[in-house]
This record gives sequence, C-alpha cells and structure tokens, in this order.
Amino acid sequence: MDDHLGLSSQQQATLPVGAIAEERNVPRVNDLVICVATSNGTGSISANLVLARSILQMGVPIGTKNLFPSNIQGLPTWFTIRVNEQGWVANRRDVDLFVAMNRESVFEDLAGLRPGTLVVLNAELADALQRDDLIVYTVPFTQLVGDVCPEPKLRRLVVNMIYVGVVAVVLGIELEEVEAAIEKQFAQKPKAIELNKSAARAGAQWAREHIPPQDFVRIERRNLTTNKIFVEGNTASAAGLMFGGIQVFAWYPITPSSSLAEALTDLMATWRRDPVTGKATYAIIQAEDELAAMGMVVGAGWAGARAATATSGPGISLMAELAGLSYFTEIPAVIIDVQRVGPSTGLPTRTSQGDMLKAYHLSHGDCKHVLLIPANPKEAFEFSMTALDLAQRLQTLVFVMSDLDLGMNYWLSDPLEPPTQPLDRGKVLTAEELDQITEFARYRDVDGDAIPYRTLPGTRHPRAPFFTQGAGHDDRAKRSEKPEDWAGNLERLARKHETARTLVPESLVELATKPTRVGVIAYGTSDLPTREALARLATAHEWHADYLRLRALPATAKTVEFIEQHDRVYLVEQNRDAQVAAILRAEHPHIASRIRSILHFNGQPLDAATVIEQLLTLEESEEEQP
Repeated sequence: MDDHLGLSSQQQATLPVGAIAEERNVPRVNDLVICVATSNGTGSISANLVLARSILQMGVPIGTKNLFPSNIQGLPTWFTIRVNEQGWVANRRDVDLFVAMNRESVFEDLAGLRPGTLVVLNAELADALQRDDLIVYTVPFTQLVGDVCPEPKLRRLVVNMIYVGVVAVVLGIELEEVEAAIEKQFAQKPKAIELNKSAARAGAQWAREHIPPQDFVRIERRNLTTNKIFVEGNTASAAGLMFGGIQVFAWYPITPSSSLAEALTDLMATWRRDPVTGKATYAIIQAEDELAAMGMVVGAGWAGARAATATSGPGISLMAELAGLSYFTEIPAVIIDVQRVGPSTGLPTRTSQGDMLKAYHLSHGDCKHVLLIPANPKEAFEFSMTALDLAQRLQTLVFVMSDLDLGMNYWLSDPLEPPTQPLDRGKVLTAEELDQITEFARYRDVDGDAIPYRTLPGTRHPRAPFFTQGAGHDDRAKRSEKPEDWAGNLERLARKHETARTLVPESLVELATKPTRVGVIAYGTSDLPTREALARLATAHEWHADYLRLRALPATAKTVEFIEQHDRVYLVEQNRDAQVAAILRAEHPHIASRIRSILHFNGQPLDAATVIEQLLTLEESEEEQP
C-alpha cells in the first residue's frame, strides 16, 4: 500500500477522493510513516528519538530520517519514522500521521498531505488548516505544557514530549515503552526524566479523553528486533576505525562528517588508553583546515601509523593534491567521505552520491583510488576497518564512500562484531628481513602484484632508508625524469589497481525468482529502496530482475560478469551525471551499451517509488524500440 501502490504523485492527484478513502479504511498494522515538523533548535530530536525507540522496544522495525536546515536554529526541521515489519524502512514519500508544530512550514506541510492523513495539530496553528479531507486532532499544547512544567524557560523543550504521548495513544504505542525510552534518552540527565515522563503522560491522558479510537494505522507488538542495535552510520564508522587499530585521526569540522569525529573521540577516550598510565595511545587532532588534516594523515601514514580523516565534498576538493601524493609516493591513508549535495556549498544537510567520480580520480594526472561503499551501519563499521587494512596492504589511499543518509540517521542494524583476524600491515620489511635480501628497492615490483615493499622510518638497518618525494623517481626512490622511469611507475600503479580489484569487498547478488535477462545494480544507501522496489514490482506487476549491490570500486570480475549476463542493466545512483555508470563504461567498454541509468539527485533520500517509476518508464521505452 506504500505510495499508493507505486503510483506517481501526479497519478495520485487524479484519484477520486472516494478511492483514497476506501484504501484508508483498510486497517494497516506496523506499516506506516510518522512525520514530525518542528523548528530547528527546539530540542525536538530527543522527543523524536524517544518515539522511535518506543516502537523499536515493541519489537517492530523502523527507519528514521532527520531533515534539518544548515543554519544553527530557527528554520523548519522534519523527523520521519518509517515503521514496516517486513523491514522496508527506507524513505517513503507519503505520510500516515503528521505532527504539525512549526508555524513557518505549517501551511505548506498541510497542503502537501494526501487526503485521509492523520494530523496532530498544535492548536496555535489551527488557522493554517484550509482543507477538510484530513483527520485532524487539534491539541492545546501550550495549556498542557503549562500544567506540567512550572519553569517557563523549559516549556519550549518539554512540549515536544507531549506530542509523543498523543501519538502513542493514537497509534497504540505502549506508554510503558515510552517511559522506558525516556529513561534511556535522558540517562545522563536524571533530573529531566520525571519531567519528561509527566509530559508524555499528560499528552497521553489528553488523547484518551479527546481523540476517538482509529484503526487506519496501528502499531502492534512483534518480536522482530531481537539482537538488533539502533545506531547512526557515523558512530558505526567511528567504531570501525577504533577496532581497526587507528592510531592517528586528523579532521576539520564539516557537515555531515563531524559527528563521526566526535563519536571517535569519545570511543577512543574510553577504550584506547594505556591501562597503567591512563595516557592516550592514539592522536586525534582537529586541524586548521581539511588540507592540513590530510597532510597530517599522509605524514602519519609515512611514519607507519594507521591514519585516517573524515570529511565531505568540499573537504575532498581541498585534499586533492595530497591525495595524489599518497597515491604516487604509495603512502597508506584513509578518507571517510560522508557525501552531501554539491556543487560548491550546495546543500550541506542533504544527501547525495555525488563524489563518486571525483573521489575515484582525485588529484591531477593519472590517479585511480580504491572506493569502499557501505550500505548500512554494519558495513560502515566493517569497511572502516577494511579500509585501514587495504590502505597498508596496497600502500595507497582508500576511500570509504558513506553519505549523509547513512551517516547522520539512526538505523536498525545487526550487532557490530569485533574483528577476528590480526591487522594487515602489508609488505613492511624489518631489519631482520633486510638482512636476508641483497637489495631493497622501494618501488620495485618483486612479487608480480605491483605492490612494492617498504620500510618504516627508524628501522635500524643501512638498507632501510629511502627518499619520499612526489616528483619523478625510479624504482630505488631516486629522483628521475627519465621517460622510461615515469611511464614504468604509472604502469605499475595501474597494475596495482588491478590487484586491488581482487582484494576489495565482493559485490552481492540476489537472483530473481523467475529467469530474466534484466539486471539492476545499486550501491550504498540506494540498496534498500531498490530492493523494496524490485519486491513490489515482482508482486504487483510480475516484473522480475536480478539484483547486484556494488560494494567497491574498482569493480570486481563478478560485477562485470553480471552485466555481461544481462541484456540490459539499470544502475541506480543518487547523482545527476550517472557517475559510477561512467566509470564502468570507461573501464569496461564492451559492456557500456548494456547499462542504463536511474538517477535521483534532489537531496532527499531515495525512495522505492522513484525507482519503480523510472524502471517502468525505461522498460516501456525498451519495448517500443524495433
């Protein structure tokens, strides 16, 4: 029933009200979307997380989206909770229950709701209601919060917990779970617990007395979240860096990656201190800008440390020259890119996959970098660890391509499991190993995999030292401008990229239940809405396609074979220019004609309806071709 069975917004607008009302009269359990509109900076995030956790604690899967402005406070913000017991918790266009608390956006918010939507409306905004096809509950929030909270300065914060109580009664959320969620949310502020519980109870009591029961949409207890965690992607990435043995982290604040650095700072302060002295066994440095942060990472990597930074698109632009230095001097480094909308300043608090092409070729000249692409918090955790290993194994720069949707939203996830394998330090020669060889040539391909051996500064051996420079050099690391040395180095680096193709995380394939010559590829946070779209197309339209999730670049042989095995493959991307499709076409021209693009680039997280609409349109055009 989501998105009116996949109909576009234009098609939905042509449906008669009676048809919509008939659908709304069909009860739906654990399949709904809640959206709360408030003003940024009013403390609503705590209330919204309490509401989300209350549903989780009832054993029902959810996904959250926090749409907030790029200023500090005052502008509208929307927090969306999608409830779906089948696990389809990606973005969905339509809302089933809307909480209207913000004057600035209320007219547009109410105008955009589909007929039959349940609305919890602040009584002070009642003048904004200009339609009669919504189910509206007008709540006197100012009066209720005045009765609960004697301190006027706190009322603008506490009032949010009143709508949590109202929504709980309307949807059947157990109040005991609301109170348990409040205790968890305010565990570090015990004085706030009872006040917020009182506010939730007041909202619930008012709702019981004034709102008639409804059964359009309900939440019922299930047991579908056992052994799951609720975590932000940035926090998972930070935990991955810590478990991956990071020693140096340099960063500069930028939305949406700052919370990753902040989470890492807290985790390391707790878990990475000398048990005897209590001193930190790591370094986290806030640099003066992104360029300096990347310089620190490359310097630390040269010294042998496992080093990383986290940034977003504008920071990536500043890091371009040092990215080339890392690539050409073969110094390990990791960048976690939490992508946002560009170009320029763009939309700092909106999501995108717009850095893929830039990151893959970052710097000038001939550069190709390794990209790991997580789709969920568990992979954000695992790929952050893997990136540190790969950077040292390959002696190169490795990107982890996250995005704002993954990084700054809370997701239901499998637990984050600590690694079971030792850290991979790559080809590092010790003094004892240097004794066993006749010559150490820093940039010579000894094993045929194009990865040379290196030594670390301070290694006590006469053969250990070498010069590191970004200019031309021969295989002994001596400066050279000879054409054969330059070309030979670039050719070896290209072969090393081919070695990386065999080491990166493998793509995952899901075959359709019926044979098909059509394939679909997605990556990152496009995964969940794309799989939901395919499931809905199979059920509602008997349209089937095989599915591959790309998890890294360069593309593995399995990815290329998938495209070769299908007549046409639809590649879903959240950017305008089909960036990954361009990379695949350029590197594998024999499959270029098979690739079609499904693109989404308005800054909102991708939804299944968008994939469905574009797929059906493109398939229709395929059928019309002679």
